[in-house]
Amino acid sequence: MSQTGQESIGRELAKATFTDEMLEEMRALIGTELRTASSVNNEYATRLAILRFAEGIGDDNPLWTDEEYAASGPHGRIVAPPSFIFACLGSVQVGWRGLGGFHAETNITFHKPIGVDDRITASVVFDGFDGPTESNFGGRRIKDYLRQEYRNQDGELVATFICSRMRFERGEMQARRSSRKIELPHPWTEEELERIEADILAEAPRGAVTRYWEDVEVGDELDVITKGPIGLTDEIAFIAAGAAPIPRISAHGVALRRYRKHPKWAFRDPSTQALEPVYSVHYNDYAASLQGAQAAYDVGIQRTCWQIHHLTNWMGDAGFLKAVHGQYRSHVYLSDVVRLGGRVTDKKVDADGDHVVHVETWAVNQRDQKVMPGSAVIRLPLREKEANR
Repeated sequence: MSQTGQESIGRELAKATFTDEMLEEMRALIGTELRTASSVNNEYATRLAILRFAEGIGDDNPLWTDEEYAASGPHGRIVAPPSFIFACLGSVQVGWRGLGGFHAETNITFHKPIGVDDRITASVVFDGFDGPTESNFGGRRIKDYLRQEYRNQDGELVATFICSRMRFERGEMQARRSSRKIELPHPWTEEELERIEADILAEAPRGAVTRYWEDVEVGDELDVITKGPIGLTDEIAFIAAGAAPIPRISAHGVALRRYRKHPKWAFRDPSTQALEPVYSVHYNDYAASLQGAQAAYDVGIQRTCWQIHHLTNWMGDAGFLKAVHGQYRSHVYLSDVVRLGGRVTDKKVDADGDHVVHVETWAVNQRDQKVMPGSAVIRLPLREKEANR
């Protein structure tokens, strides 16, 4: 304790181990609805909030950003990318005191689009956990589950997000850090960078050219989109977009008072002597090293935003993303490049009577690691139905 009676804030993140007492304490919390007030970033999907979010994930689809274009589209107004739910409330963490955490998996079901000026509210419930189990990556770990439900101003369910995190003992993760060592930052050549940027500039959403269900075949490949090399500004833009963190980042006295109340939320950076939040693992190499990572790395839901950008580019304005799943494997470090692709694996009429396609998705870095295997379900319009109008 400090002289003021407050627990001191150290130069390292808190380190704890799994204990029977901890596990019983967390079991008793299953079913608890968590507080969200300090993590809400947007209540209303205003035009500027949608624009800021779209720019923060690198998605310039005019359906989200151009009022004139969107007015002539299927919704008659600007709508938000499906991933905008993260800009309302990215997530809330349930308190495994002193343990580290990585976002491990995302499952989202979408029910309705979010239109400009809709009011979105979220509730979060702790649904429990599995483990602890052993892993080669970081020793013993637990996988927990948070159920986040987003509703609009009419009380209609917009999306359900099941957020799964891996909890681990930081000391063990740090001890195994050298076994995962890679060359960072990645040594790109000028020629490689030119090719990457040319690929990015060639990307475009399908837009108003309708992709009909009848025209899609199993085995069809989706166009690839590219993100990177990931830089510090990409991470700052994601924060500015409102999609993170948990709790909100704050400055000066506001931050200090929070950290004094919750010392485990922060650490003192030995270089600047400033207090930094645990979330800074995504832009601070020292913080990332305390988590057992090699350097600063991307945010889990940020990767899902890229996946959704990829899918909405392919499906066009008239499509509707019904569900998306992704697993986060390996870190995506600053300086990495990620290419997102996919393949149609099935087409059917689902239980809701919708004509849908099932898509296998992937995200691959320059080291040929699949950093986000996943899947999606997309509803597409029928050419036959449109012809009979």
